[in-house]
Amino acid sequence: MIRETIKQETIAAMKGGNKERTAALRLIQAKIKDRDIEQRTAKGEVNDDELVTDVLMKMAKQRKESIAMYRDGGREELAAQEEAELAVIEEFLPKQMDEAETRAAIDQVKTDLSAADIKSMGKVMAELKARHGATLDMTRTSGWVKEALQ
Repeated sequence: MIRETIKQETIAAMKGGNKERTAALRLIQAKIKDRDIEQRTAKGEVNDDELVTDVLMKMAKQRKESIAMYRDGGREELAAQEEAELAVIEEFLPKQMDEAETRAAIDQVKTDLSAADIKSMGKVMAELKARHGATLDMTRTSGWVKEALQ
């Protein structure tokens, strides 16, 4: 379980005296705990690894956006801090598919759904997310799906 790995890494970072890594791991644990609290009122059970992966993906996306904004604003020290947090977060995420693998997955889904035009984009994106959710960068994928359907 990813949750247990994060706990073990937090303990190791604390014992090793790595304050930045410890802070990033504690931040991850806090976000996971927040999601656990949200799930108490939700209907249906969610796989724990899926929940943790979803939290990590959202955190990674936020860090990437922050890095871009800090760089645009000339705040390199803040961008470097966000990059360090992003590196810790990405350790626990599944390996992302590269462009060739993503395009192959798009072609497969397009064939399976008999998608021929841009009107089918929503169906294709939904199916891609269902099949490969955590391993796809949906931001880049949407552009490639649009290109494939035109």
